[in-house]
Amino acid sequence: MAPFFELAIRVLWCVVLGYWLWAARTVKGAQRKEPAFKRLYAYWLPLIVAALLLGPGPWFGHSLLGASLMSTTIFSAIGAVALAIFGAILAIYSRVLLGRNWSATVQLKESHELITGGPYRWIRHPIYTGFLMIFLGHALLIGEWRGLLAVAIVFASFWRKLRLEESWLIEHFGERYRAYQSCTKALLPGLF
Repeated sequence: MAPFFELAIRVLWCVVLGYWLWAARTVKGAQRKEPAFKRLYAYWLPLIVAALLLGPGPWFGHSLLGASLMSTTIFSAIGAVALAIFGAILAIYSRVLLGRNWSATVQLKESHELITGGPYRWIRHPIYTGFLMIFLGHALLIGEWRGLLAVAIVFASFWRKLRLEESWLIEHFGERYRAYQSCTKALLPGLF
């Protein structure tokens, strides 16, 4: 992969994660949250493993994880970076809309509000969709099996997390959330 595209993805990750850290300072207090051990093994550990899988190629040498899945051309590299940029924009915009209701882990906030505008009009978890797009763009840029494994790990972690979030939101908002579920998809408009 060309150094320019690799640098673009790394800068994109820094921008997204930097915004996440900066914006986290103003969130509401938690009314209910998942236990720390569950957060660690079900959410943080998978994300760390996925991030390490997207690390430098020499880490993986000639192992199966470092084996080529597809060849990277200038066009596929541009497409991969564009996908990641669009994912970053979606994740950040969705995070902005959540405002003080956002949390990095499964939580119900004090005076929790149900946000249904912007991308939330079509999908219930656009931040996860955005992050999956960034991971997928990064994986396509790498073009190795490890990238595909990283995306699968992140997807499984997010799916588990969104199912727990939705059960809590149903308990909290009741029929209002069920109605919202009936007219939106979890991650991809019109699909699932």
